[in-house]
Amino acid sequence: MIREPAELHVDDQGRVELPLGLLAEAGITPGADLVAFSDGDGRIVLRRAEDSIKDLIEKGTL
Repeated sequence: MIREPAELHVDDQGRVELPLGLLAEAGITPGADLVAFSDGDGRIVLRRAEDSIKDLIEKGTL
């Protein structure tokens, strides 16, 4: 699979729009609940809420 980076822009309200193709590649459907957090190294992580909750319960971490 060829993955091409998507150039994004943070607007004045702090919002970012992700291309649908990028979401589809990650298996995230419109209307899905996500958890966003900083990984502490300059990256922002988006995860399905259900996956994050499962990891918190099973491993104690995101």
